[in-house]
Amino acid sequence: MEITENDGVRTVTFDRPEVMNAFTTETAEELAEVIADTDPEEYDALVLTGEGGAFSAGGDIQSMAEREETTEEAYERVTETFGRVVEEALSAKVPIVAKVNGDAVGAGLAMTAVSDFAYAAESATFSCAFVRVGLIPDTGGSFLLPRLVGLRTAKRLAFTGEFFDAAEAAQLGLINEAVPDDELDEAVAGLLDTLCERPTKTIGLAKRAIHENLGRGWQDAIDYENHVQSLAYDTPEHEEGVAAFLEGRDPEFE
Repeated sequence: MEITENDGVRTVTFDRPEVMNAFTTETAEELAEVIADTDPEEYDALVLTGEGGAFSAGGDIQSMAEREETTEEAYERVTETFGRVVEEALSAKVPIVAKVNGDAVGAGLAMTAVSDFAYAAESATFSCAFVRVGLIPDTGGSFLLPRLVGLRTAKRLAFTGEFFDAAEAAQLGLINEAVPDDELDEAVAGLLDTLCERPTKTIGLAKRAIHENLGRGWQDAIDYENHVQSLAYDTPEHEEGVAAFLEGRDPEFE
């Protein structure tokens, strides 16, 4: 994968267009490290995109065909690779934006789901295609899909592996918006401009509260929310936001 940095935005480009940017375990390991290494002191956002006509076709089928391992070995491999990608993405202290330039299939669809924002080219095609190779949704798919698209729709996508277009992906809530292919860069740039104006550390705390509360009962959730809010109160970002409001000016977050 290719990593570029510009004006506080770090971009990861999946760069195996000859196999539609399919993921290997090595790709997953590298991606997890990049996400973990994206420090809010240095970056305001992390963008994921693909080279060529695909975002990602999911897991590399050739690698699957060559793999020989026990169930225990498979569990350890998946936990340390694709499982770790999800853990790092959901706990990342900067927002992650999926710029879906083309087809997002299997783990490619799951990476779209695990991102905090997702914008897709209208020509992009989606599929929760794991079932087509005798697998269940992974890379967080079984956890995130029902929360994004609803239980029955998640079952339909996971059980059939059907393909659907970007307009339907937006309608289902899998992505934020489907835009004309030649407007994708502009749409994502507009979002990034907004994110870069906001206090990154505060966004990280909000993301932490939202994700940590997904599985809690409401009383525990409110208590945890209060805990994270108390952390936000003690930040320079909060101090600057209050001062700017009282002084009638726009805040200047670092």
